[in-house]
Amino acid sequence: MYIRGRFFLLTILLAAGQTVVLHKVYYATSMRTFIWLELIVGIAVILLFLFYKRVVKPIHLIGNGMDLLKEQDFSSRLGKVGQSDADRVVEVFNRMMDQLKDERLHVREQNHFLDLLINASPMGVIIMDYDRRILSLNPAACRILGGIRLRDWVGKPLSALESPLIDELCSLSRFGSSTVRLGDASIYKCTCSSFVDRGYDHPFYLIESLTDEVFKAERKAYEKVIRMISHEVNNTTAGIASTLDTLQSTFQELPDQADICEVLQVSIDRCYSLSRFITNFADVIRIPEPCCRPASLNQVVGACKRFMETVCQEKQIALQLVLDDPSPIVSIDTSLFEQVLVNIIKNAVESIGGEGSIIIQTFADPPSMEIADNGKGIDKETESKLFTPFFSTKPNGQGLGLIFIREVLDRHRCLFSLRTYADGFTRFKIAFPT
Repeated sequence: MYIRGRFFLLTILLAAGQTVVLHKVYYATSMRTFIWLELIVGIAVILLFLFYKRVVKPIHLIGNGMDLLKEQDFSSRLGKVGQSDADRVVEVFNRMMDQLKDERLHVREQNHFLDLLINASPMGVIIMDYDRRILSLNPAACRILGGIRLRDWVGKPLSALESPLIDELCSLSRFGSSTVRLGDASIYKCTCSSFVDRGYDHPFYLIESLTDEVFKAERKAYEKVIRMISHEVNNTTAGIASTLDTLQSTFQELPDQADICEVLQVSIDRCYSLSRFITNFADVIRIPEPCCRPASLNQVVGACKRFMETVCQEKQIALQLVLDDPSPIVSIDTSLFEQVLVNIIKNAVESIGGEGSIIIQTFADPPSMEIADNGKGIDKETESKLFTPFFSTKPNGQGLGLIFIREVLDRHRCLFSLRTYADGFTRFKIAFPT
């Protein structure tokens, strides 16, 4: 625009000067000289016009194209000027702009598709910037890390988050992976990797939930093992017990055989004890489906307290209730849930040993409860093995108590966690579906 304005200004000045000169020459010279001068001026104007058309206008056109590229306006196009060389440049430029526009639209569509895919993914995705601060979190990651909000954590280091998974994520090396089992029975596969964007390295973390798949595989495996063992052991012990019982009856009829009868009775009792031991395993895979009905959580907790008070008093353990008012109303199978609470309190008593306290709290909003004890606590290594089949820290434990608790709470669609906190209390938290 600047060049074209100067050109038109020059043309106007030239025409004005021509008029003045021609008038002066007309009066000072002959008609023939006047005609020659006017012809020369006309030729100069024509040459100037041709110069504008072939040089100035193409230069101006190129300048407009540079402005469009600078502003990244890929939707505008240049018009032809009627000059073959310049028109070829215009044609190439317009074709380039079409390609840039198509590529930009394609990139935007890809980015939009990837954003939708990441946001809809059940796998947690945490993307870091080159300073290793949080750049983005997808909804799955926010949910896995405890319901955090994206806007509260963007720009902060990963270590600032408070979640049981954070320590595991921070300990991962680049391109490393680890499977983590938490105190709420959740199992995650955590992976650290990176990509390069605009010359900068962006680390990112993937958190994949394996809980359902692992539980199904574990359940299928231990159910098969328990059925096989139960069948073989019960058949064998039944035959042995029957034979021993017959022998005992025979020796009882003979004089001076009391010692043999006593040994046979011990063996019979041991057979029945082994049968009951195997039956306990089999009971885990025969847990009935819960028949849920609305119930007062405070009443259920109160009934369990009365049932376990004697055990606690014998070991000088204070069993306290802190009940919310009004009582939370939850949909549960009362019989199954009471058994869960009894098992949790029993574990707390065994963890304390003697002279301690157990505090049971209920909460109405949201409906939940917590059983806390000041026992010896759970270390990190033990926490990673909780709720796994046949794992127990007790010398004679079968590793079935927490499995039973896990199965019942899963069937009630409850969220739960078991963890020792910094204040020294071990808390079993249960949140009911709303």
